[in-house]
Amino acid sequence: MSAQRLSEWWPLALAFVGFVLLPALDLLPTELLRLLASIGTTAISVMGLNLLLGYTGQVSLGQAAFVMVGAYTSAILARETGLSFWLSMPLAGLAAGLVGLLFGLPSLRVRGFYLAMATLAAQFIIPWVIKAPEKLATLVGWLTLGLVHPTWDSTLTGGATGLQVPAPVLFGSTLDSTRAEYLTVLAVVVVAFLFQRNVVRTRTGRALVAIRDNERAAEVLGIHPYTYKLQAFFLCALYAGIAGALQAHFRRSISPDAFTLASSIEQLGMLVVGGAGYLAGPLFGVSLFRLMQDIIVRVTPTLREIVPRLLPFVAQTDVDTSFRPLIFGLTLMLFLIYQPLGMAHGVRQLAARWRARVPSR
Repeated sequence: MSAQRLSEWWPLALAFVGFVLLPALDLLPTELLRLLASIGTTAISVMGLNLLLGYTGQVSLGQAAFVMVGAYTSAILARETGLSFWLSMPLAGLAAGLVGLLFGLPSLRVRGFYLAMATLAAQFIIPWVIKAPEKLATLVGWLTLGLVHPTWDSTLTGGATGLQVPAPVLFGSTLDSTRAEYLTVLAVVVVAFLFQRNVVRTRTGRALVAIRDNERAAEVLGIHPYTYKLQAFFLCALYAGIAGALQAHFRRSISPDAFTLASSIEQLGMLVVGGAGYLAGPLFGVSLFRLMQDIIVRVTPTLREIVPRLLPFVAQTDVDTSFRPLIFGLTLMLFLIYQPLGMAHGVRQLAARWRARVPSR
């Protein structure tokens, strides 16, 4: 094998050993596997957001709400019908995609700030439906002039308290260990990443990029922006729904409070920092912020003692509640100033410079 071929394959070999072989042999600590599983689950949702924002140029502030749709759909299917996780997960993604399609309809008329406000509605409407499904049942009955009488109530969704969710089962074995969670999430991440790459390389992906760059020019070329925008919203919410199903079944419980507007904004920030419009952007952004959050959790007890001594006007409780959003905001601001195209763009530049310095043989 030539040196050039070897240089192309050794990163993949290292990735296989580090992310597949060592965890499969149970040679990595549980805390690290739990962190990697959390990164993977969030990265799936941010991949969907990347297709919408990075490749289509459409803004969404309701991604956490679509994650909620997937989580509750999969949980209800598993609890009420006994459906296997391996079937409820894609169905949850499909349900979230259809809901995303509904909230993507305003993109046919508005854009920019107004579209962001329209998608923000999902972040308020969907939690309201989850907490009080009986009100939605009343609304459906009224809209159908009494022809349909849904019997939904809070026992279906758990209301504000949430639901307990069964763990996934594979070949009769319950996947309730951290290693099983990590390997399952890793498999879904790989499939989601490859699907995202294939979408970008198809005619659909090229059409999305054309709409992002210049919608009027794309329309002149025969591209129908409305159709492709709705496809982007569907795919974005589909990814979110799959992430929600994974989150629900491996955390074993869900509640509306876990899917807040702050979570949607956080995912948007992860994408911007990682690199919107780059395939690896979601992985970079999510990994950075999850690692930072893990470090913050570890150093907060020490800061709780040090900061009030240095700044007497700061209470200990303020350190707990303010340090994480403060670091998030500072990181986002610094990236927007010094690396506005994200980490993936920076890595690509470094790789290009390295290849330019190393002579080919």
